[in-house]
Amino acid sequence: MDFSTIFEKLYEMTAFSNIAAEPTYLIMYAIGFLFLYLGIAKHYEPLLLIPIAMGILLANFPGGEMGVFGAQEIVLNGITYHNAVYLADGSVWCDPNGVPYDVYNVGLPKIAHDLGLMNMIYYWLIKTGFIPPVIFMGVGAMTDFGPMLRNLKLAIFGAAAQLGIFSVILVAVGSGQFTPQEAGALGIIGGADGPTAIYTTIKLAPHLLGPIAIAAYSYMALVPVIIPLVVKLLCTKNEILINMKEQDKLYPNTLQIKNMRVAKIIFPIFVTVLVAIIVPSAVSLIGMLMFGNLIKEIGSDTSRIAETASNALMNIATIFLGLSVGATMTVQSFLNWQTIGIVAGGFCAFAVSIAGGILLVKLFNLFSKKKINPLVGACGLSAVPMASRVANEIATKYNPKNNILNYCMSSNISGVIGSAVAAGVLIAFLR
Repeated sequence: MDFSTIFEKLYEMTAFSNIAAEPTYLIMYAIGFLFLYLGIAKHYEPLLLIPIAMGILLANFPGGEMGVFGAQEIVLNGITYHNAVYLADGSVWCDPNGVPYDVYNVGLPKIAHDLGLMNMIYYWLIKTGFIPPVIFMGVGAMTDFGPMLRNLKLAIFGAAAQLGIFSVILVAVGSGQFTPQEAGALGIIGGADGPTAIYTTIKLAPHLLGPIAIAAYSYMALVPVIIPLVVKLLCTKNEILINMKEQDKLYPNTLQIKNMRVAKIIFPIFVTVLVAIIVPSAVSLIGMLMFGNLIKEIGSDTSRIAETASNALMNIATIFLGLSVGATMTVQSFLNWQTIGIVAGGFCAFAVSIAGGILLVKLFNLFSKKKINPLVGACGLSAVPMASRVANEIATKYNPKNNILNYCMSSNISGVIGSAVAAGVLIAFLR
């Protein structure tokens, strides 16, 4: 074997030949590095963006076999096969007889052996819908519903922020480019809740899970950019300067909770029962959220499991979620017009949700003596507590003494519940 043959073999062994033949890989690398920059340098949701970024990079190195292959319906030789898988080279994953495998009827060892470790994680933990409720349980164990219970009137602005979900659904269906199920999965991005978006997409349009999950988590990470942008467009300086504490002194709340600990224990039980009766399809998310919160509020008797839910289990779920979601973002699945439409529609849903909360506050202020800072409405998203922190930073920038964090948390926390209920409604109507 001469040197030219050796160098040729070495070149073929590397990924350079594949990248040279398919330069679009460079776009995916740029996206992966951008996410790493935002997570590391800008500190935008690093616990999510860094695993997602690494998943993107791992999935797009040719020959690494770390990309996730989504299941889809295909027609082969006139026969329709459900849940078939296209491999990286464009071929269909088939058995020795040439019949496409149904990925949901193939064992995990076979998926791991033929498709790689990342596909096993994806189909085991993500596609089954296991991870989103687990993360909701962890979120519940880290959430304090006290600010919302003390300011129940402000919780309505969390409901108003779901406007982006339903408005984008109507536009998406009207465009003719999305089915009602796909539009529902797209619209849920407006709730600014990654696990909710993943769970809803699994139920309604599983073939869109990759781009929708990426869009949802990207916009969640960009809350510090998007909220100030919408606030600047819709709010005046005088509105941002509204001091909620002074308003409370002028117009005290008539409803006072005497025993907050009891209220915090009763609340998750009550909400779980209420949602289970009215919107049963949302109970897997709301139920786990409230269970996590309940074991936190009970105190020492359940502190061990509350600690596990909010720390170890939550962190493990986040790692697997981030890596596998990032790994769905391959050249083949991401660089197409439908994905671009999802990214654009997701941004609109997100922005309209923020605007919906702000506009409802403005409407409320027209008829009420007690004024509310529109930044409270901007926090009706489910991005807890980042949305509240961002809104508070905007308020204190205009007036260092105008701390509105607790008021923002009221609508922010109710937004978590609102987006999960909205997801249940969409699943019930569109599935």
